[in-house]
Amino acid sequence: MILVTGATGHLGTTVLQTLLQKTPATQVAALVRDERKTAAVQAQGVSIRPGSYDDPAALRRALYGIEQVLLISGGGEDDALQGHQNVVDAARQAGVQCLAYTGRALKDPGNLANQLMARHFQTEDYIKASGLPHIIFRNTLYMDVLPIFTGPNVLETGISLPTGQGKVAFALRADMGEAIANVLLERNFTTRTYHFTGPDAYSFDDVAAALTEASGKKVAYTPVEAATFAAGMKQRGVPEIAIERTIGFLTDIKHCQEAQVSTDLATALGRPPTSLVEGIKQLYNL
Repeated sequence: MILVTGATGHLGTTVLQTLLQKTPATQVAALVRDERKTAAVQAQGVSIRPGSYDDPAALRRALYGIEQVLLISGGGEDDALQGHQNVVDAARQAGVQCLAYTGRALKDPGNLANQLMARHFQTEDYIKASGLPHIIFRNTLYMDVLPIFTGPNVLETGISLPTGQGKVAFALRADMGEAIANVLLERNFTTRTYHFTGPDAYSFDDVAAALTEASGKKVAYTPVEAATFAAGMKQRGVPEIAIERTIGFLTDIKHCQEAQVSTDLATALGRPPTSLVEGIKQLYNL
């Protein structure tokens, strides 16, 4: 039996959808905070396990009888590292045969501007120290965040970001979720690491060119200074902590932390990942 944590989130939902297409629902379980969000998959026969990363007792109950568990990162939550450790501890105590984790594909973890990302590698270290057979999925930046970065009126305003000529090996979240499910369904419990990235790394000049191609409207990219970008966020009333994290995130892009490329995603999918232009057409409804 495979248990997916964070099962009602964007990535968890995609993983579940692929699992249900390729294996009986009776072999799939979902860890959820709110059972009201699971009516559709529950009706298909998925075992719903109530619990959260900050409730060790509920985690132990949820992991009973589970062969594999996919730990989907807690993202930006302040206590995410402790939550990850709670899941690892519960998996070890429950006798889980393999633990998989969705980390991040970053070039130089020792030199990150966005220190929030360090918890991914701290989680990896904790998993390794647990002695559990494990699979690490180091995922690139979702292409799905592009509309957030560019703003809703990008076809009129163009792109202005403090990312210089930094590049990102963008891939669609749906492709990564499908690939993760495919790997889990292999039921190969040997320890290994995948780097799930797009086949190429793109600058925001490339993103602007792809938007131009997809929309038929000329879109330009203008690099701006981080201080200027931060001042604009502050003027819009964005909280200071959110500004700090955003600037750190974009600085890491500028330094090409997100630029490493691997063929692992294409191999796990059994096909090429969605291209930048095709992904942009989907994401911007073009």
